[in-house]
Amino acid sequence: MFSERAFFSFVALADPARKREYNEWHQLDHLPENLRLPGVAHGDRWSWTGDGAASPELAGVDYVAMYWFRPPYEHSVAEWRKLGEDSFQWGRGPLIPGVRRPLLGFFTPVLGYVAPRVRLSADALPFRPNRGLHVTVTELAEPHSGEAHAQFAWQDRTRILDLLTCPGVAGAWTFSFLGRQQHSTLKIGSDGEREPGSLRVRLLYLDEDPVEVSREMAERERRWEPAPHPEAERVLLSGPVRTIVPWQDW
Repeated sequence: MFSERAFFSFVALADPARKREYNEWHQLDHLPENLRLPGVAHGDRWSWTGDGAASPELAGVDYVAMYWFRPPYEHSVAEWRKLGEDSFQWGRGPLIPGVRRPLLGFFTPVLGYVAPRVRLSADALPFRPNRGLHVTVTELAEPHSGEAHAQFAWQDRTRILDLLTCPGVAGAWTFSFLGRQQHSTLKIGSDGEREPGSLRVRLLYLDEDPVEVSREMAERERRWEPAPHPEAERVLLSGPVRTIVPWQDW
């Protein structure tokens, strides 16, 4: 596994008129400065299509961003956080009015998968061009229970393997929650401390139109046998996001 630390940011904009301002800041300033750091292995961001479903906790999300880090992780994350503080001092920080971040957190990559047709390693999958993702975020009341374990086994051996044969799906990665992001420049609300493992994120990397692939996935899911313990996890967000083309999609 090329990285054991990832970061996710789920962003909602209260004022749609500020989308261009936010996109310009992120893609022309924030992202390039972060990607030049030696400890940042990769980073990207996608736009929510509005075709999925979200719980009240993640309602209104417009963008999903993530970073992968290189070891030594404590040093890489400290360097990355320092850039956040520096950019605030430069007057180039993330304090754009109306930006809400309902979920900011560090995650441990669990396992990567590639579709049978894709001649690539799972470690290379995040670097492969994509047209978007299908993102699923779930919450586990008891993340280390027997029911959660059985649910993870079913996803690994049944659900994801079937989705990898879906046209347009190039591969997948799963992630387990490690801890929330805390930073002085980000004035975010707190929903309390979360236990490690209490959130799971699944990304499906897509070659075809994310909305169309997601509809095919939904058709397949209707034919599946029920999960062994569906009560073990609650879906907070599930749906397609698109790759953002600078200037074109702002």
